[in-house]
Amino acid sequence: MSMDTIELIATAPMGLEAVVAREVRELGYDQVTTENGRVTFKGDLLAIARANLWLRTADRVLVKMGQFEARTFDDLFEGVKALPWPDWIPEDAEFPVEGRSHKSQLSSVPACQGIVKKAVVEKMKLTYGTEWFRETGGRYVIEVALLNDIATITLDTTGPGLHKRGYRKLVTEAPLKETMAAAMVLLSRWQAERPLYDPFCGSGTIPVEAAMIGWNIAPGLRRTFNSEGWPVIPQELWEQARDEAYDLVKDDVPLQIMGSDIDPEAIKVAEASAKAAGLAKELRLEVLPVSKIQTRGDYGCIITNPPYGERLGDAREAERAVRQLGSIYAQLPTWSAFILSPGKQLEHYMGRPSDKKRKLFNGRIECNLYQYFAPGGLYGWLRDGGKSPEA
Repeated sequence: MSMDTIELIATAPMGLEAVVAREVRELGYDQVTTENGRVTFKGDLLAIARANLWLRTADRVLVKMGQFEARTFDDLFEGVKALPWPDWIPEDAEFPVEGRSHKSQLSSVPACQGIVKKAVVEKMKLTYGTEWFRETGGRYVIEVALLNDIATITLDTTGPGLHKRGYRKLVTEAPLKETMAAAMVLLSRWQAERPLYDPFCGSGTIPVEAAMIGWNIAPGLRRTFNSEGWPVIPQELWEQARDEAYDLVKDDVPLQIMGSDIDPEAIKVAEASAKAAGLAKELRLEVLPVSKIQTRGDYGCIITNPPYGERLGDAREAERAVRQLGSIYAQLPTWSAFILSPGKQLEHYMGRPSDKKRKLFNGRIECNLYQYFAPGGLYGWLRDGGKSPEA
């Protein structure tokens, strides 16, 4: 495997593959293939650092070590053994194996993990001339994924999932993942010059992610990744990628981002997250019932994940809150709204059908992103001098 052209996989939550692919292309990598749950692209060692630092909506970044048909354990063993493990994994590395299998003859995941581990050890014995590996060094998580008897073997460069940005120390009940919050903002085509309001902000994830997007802050800047300690990726490449990211921050852009929630504890958590992200002064966060919210400005976006029983205590209260949002939204002719909900009645409660629905999964919960476009919303804003989202 040439280190100048590495095949990488950005894993994606179901329904967000196209968003992840767009992010990858915006990083400058145009050899992109999209499949269920994954976006494959080609890059170099620097691409590993850039993708980990910048991808807002992906779960993790994997090196695709190889892919081959594996109907028997011998097929799996020989296929894995043929891969260039010593190019990536040093002698003292810790290299656990994870696995999954779907619609394949090799259906025992523990057995497949054992075979892969044995094959990697055999290959490394040839290079390092030792019978025993201490596994006290850096962490290299190998995964074997079997689908329709095709084995895809990967190496995880990320470690803890990319949604762990580092700013959220506390959580509320049923928190929205950072990656999903970022996806909602990106799908809205909101831009920093426009107002944004989350009337059910909970722990503040949507406002914080929006501010990071508005200021072009790479979401991975405040954390580390498993592959930062890998000898195969020179430290200067990580330094280059981080320097690039710092240079691209646009913290001189004034933001109009507001969030509110009826729960005072949730707002405390939101304020702590905003402070940890370095954005406390940029966000307006308030304890308010949805009936009392007041938007500011024109051509704004409501982007929110309303409670559906859990956070407010019961379904009737949650229904009332969404009905109140519908009443307020009806009085905002230039605003658009993007509402993530698993409820089938949301359009009824809002008092009008959405203009577009997109199926997304918040964790394992199937939801729809209900999209309401104001008649004069984005287009009116463009007419009045705003910049195109594609600019």
